[in-house]
Amino acid sequence: MATFNERLAREFISLGHQVCIYTFSLQYPGFLFPGKTQYSEESPPEDLDIKVRINSVNPLNWILVGRELKELKPDLLIVRYWMPFMAPCLGSIAAIVKKNKHTRVIAIADNITPHERKPGDSILTGFFVKRVHRFLVMSEAVKKDLLKYDIDPANISECLHPLYDNYGLAVPQMEAREFLDLPPNVAVVLFFGFIRHYKGLDLLIKAFSHERLRNKPIKLLVAGEFYTDSKPYFHLVKKLELEDKVIWHNQFISNDMVKYYFCASDFVAQPYRDATQSGVTQIAYHFEIPMLVTRVGGLPEMVPHMKAGYVVEPNHHAIAIAIADYFDLEKKDVLTKGLIEEKKRFSWKKLADTLLKNVPETIN
Repeated sequence: MATFNERLAREFISLGHQVCIYTFSLQYPGFLFPGKTQYSEESPPEDLDIKVRINSVNPLNWILVGRELKELKPDLLIVRYWMPFMAPCLGSIAAIVKKNKHTRVIAIADNITPHERKPGDSILTGFFVKRVHRFLVMSEAVKKDLLKYDIDPANISECLHPLYDNYGLAVPQMEAREFLDLPPNVAVVLFFGFIRHYKGLDLLIKAFSHERLRNKPIKLLVAGEFYTDSKPYFHLVKKLELEDKVIWHNQFISNDMVKYYFCASDFVAQPYRDATQSGVTQIAYHFEIPMLVTRVGGLPEMVPHMKAGYVVEPNHHAIAIAIADYFDLEKKDVLTKGLIEEKKRFSWKKLADTLLKNVPETIN
């Protein structure tokens, strides 16, 4: 999401607007963060004005940040909402800023119903949604969830998730494989991004034990950090005797490394049990790698079946059959051609224009 925010900021700047990003000094308390670190080791971008201000668990901080933004009187305040834990912090800041009767507050709602649900989620989300003026969603699934909170449909705009076109140019496949020390003479299916139960990596691992895939020269490359217990996944690979089929790069993948993982791969698999939209899909589009997604959330909207990839049910049998079909029938070229046409739908300018066109005419 930080990458998304930076790319959107650059789009606004290119359209002649002045932009400032307020980011977190503390996003999660250490005991709640599932990964190794919540801080990037990369240098901050020199072309963007980024202020490290927000503490997600300190109400005094919310008041101070809210007052600071209220006094600045920006024309537009865009708030990302992706999980109920952030509702008290972001909702409180938004409520304070709105009091200046000038700033329009629009929430980009990545998720309204979280992928991993907990008691009190709906109460927290209900608190947040009443404290912004309008919403932008990137899938029909999120819009449906938002309407459950009695939001006026006129206050909800829709725009598909733009391409992640800021990870650099593609590199030749063999160069990428050599860089990552991957075998040159096999097909590679990529699972990319942090690992949690709802993302269905276990379904993908089971798919590789299917009779259609087990003996084929195809490797599964898992690139991403575990945000859940890793032991069940390693145990599953061992139980299914797939040690020679699965390649683990289970760490955070920095922005400058992303292109190597996608360009080294022949196919991108997103075997999600639950989803809204997916940034991984948009990286695959950018690097023009066909993909498999499951029929959940907004993924079928983003990846038309047999045009840019495969859409299947979220079970290991369906996933295995689709992967085998892709390689057996040599679908890469035809799906790549369709993917190149489909990617024209996803534009940062369209997203920026949608946000700018849908600011409220009156503030109350």
